[in-house]
Amino acid sequence: MKILHKYVLKEHLGPLVFALTALTSLLLLQYIAKRFGELVGKGLPWTVIAEFLGLSVPLTVALSLPMAVLVSTLYAFSRLASENELTAMKANGVSLRNVVTPVLWAAVGVTFFMVAFNDQVLPRANHRLRTLQGDIAQKKPTFGLREQVINEVSPNKLYLRAGHLSQTTNLMREVTIYDVGDATRRRTIYADSGNMSMSPNQADLELTLYSGTVQDVPTATPAQLQRLYFDTQLIRVRGVGNEFRKTTNDNYKGEREMSVCEMEQNAERARGSFADASGEFTGKVRLAKSRNIKLSREALNTETSSPLSIGLGSAYCGLLSRAGIDHPKPAQMAPSSGFAGRAAPLHESEKRSNGNGGNSADATLTEAEKAVPNEVIPAQVESARLRLSDAIHSINLYEVEIHKKFALAAACFVFVLLGAPIALRFPRGGVGVTIGVSLIVFALYYVGLIAGETLARRGWMPPFLAMWGANILFTLFALILLARMGRESGSNRGDIREMVDDLKQRIKRARRRRPSAQALPRPTAS
Repeated sequence: MKILHKYVLKEHLGPLVFALTALTSLLLLQYIAKRFGELVGKGLPWTVIAEFLGLSVPLTVALSLPMAVLVSTLYAFSRLASENELTAMKANGVSLRNVVTPVLWAAVGVTFFMVAFNDQVLPRANHRLRTLQGDIAQKKPTFGLREQVINEVSPNKLYLRAGHLSQTTNLMREVTIYDVGDATRRRTIYADSGNMSMSPNQADLELTLYSGTVQDVPTATPAQLQRLYFDTQLIRVRGVGNEFRKTTNDNYKGEREMSVCEMEQNAERARGSFADASGEFTGKVRLAKSRNIKLSREALNTETSSPLSIGLGSAYCGLLSRAGIDHPKPAQMAPSSGFAGRAAPLHESEKRSNGNGGNSADATLTEAEKAVPNEVIPAQVESARLRLSDAIHSINLYEVEIHKKFALAAACFVFVLLGAPIALRFPRGGVGVTIGVSLIVFALYYVGLIAGETLARRGWMPPFLAMWGANILFTLFALILLARMGRESGSNRGDIREMVDDLKQRIKRARRRRPSAQALPRPTAS
């Protein structure tokens, strides 16, 4: 590595570490502030709180690292240009592109690191963090109760709803308790107010209710109702402990707790379900058409073509497999049920022929299809349509998360590509330009990412385009700036004030070129 390249990279290292530390701390504090109510007042060990903080760091690093890369790029190149170091380099025959090249290669390395981080570290941390949050909620469960919500106090036995709940005094108002623990009866308790506390052995939950009624209905004879009035009643819920216990066998994972290959496996299963539902839906529509059964407009307009998939996840998992890295094996396509294969969308001619006679499809119907009653067919079509919708939703869900992992990683390279020409264009902008440009770029990028994620989950935009759209737009803009930077005669283009003054001068010159009204020939009277 050349001495110049080492020097340029060293100029980026300090701002990168500072920006990463500052941004991660801010995001971490914001996240902890939202979860602060779940931690205080429960007597948790300090090791649990430290683990909670440690597991929250990967989530914030995944967002803050691309930001830190942009900040360091803007600051480092702006400093090099403002102190005329770039001018000295150009005087010695070193081009600007040669200065940017080592930073771009470093950005490639950061991008690969982020791919591995988002694929392996982040999902595991998210899974452990969710499990830990569930374990914390089980400790002193009264703190986990919510107002105006039916809370499960004892699993499948006792449910509680409170109109108002004080987290400091454990006082409840407008209390409703649903007791379904006894299979022979259903008991509902209404109380004006109540109080809750733990038993002396910290194993049971004691509820003291005031001014209420108890309604008891036997399940065998629901017409019978027994109602009791009370002034004070004590209810003890056994087995609700106040001891923190760590879960060790939680195998359930959400989409953000899975690696790329795990999500690709589930996406393959969803594609298999989609193929089955598509074949069944097309067959049921064909059957309805042969019997002149009218279907809803929503069913007729249902698209049965497979959603667009770029195959980025499968290519990545195949690369890992060839490299000898263990990962969950891709799932096999689900077996077809009756109507195999992927059906094409309904043509307009088929839609118009529905309900207008025409029994040409009778010859292709099986005996099982002919035996289906007419009144059942619309429900079967709707059921197949709902299966199609659920499969598409699952496919989009996993595709969005897969592309999101790679898009956030690639943002590190895109931000270097964009930050370098902006910093060289405004060398004397200083920290103000660095912060201002960073905030604008962050806002545009993450708003585009969140909006694209929402559109893709609803099926209004392909997941690839939704997640990579911001990267593509910023890359095109960066390439334009880089091309213009290569044609500039000097390395310093001035600050924003000079740019505004230059724009004013151009406007004045344009006005001078226009012929004035006085110079125009006056019309002569005939």
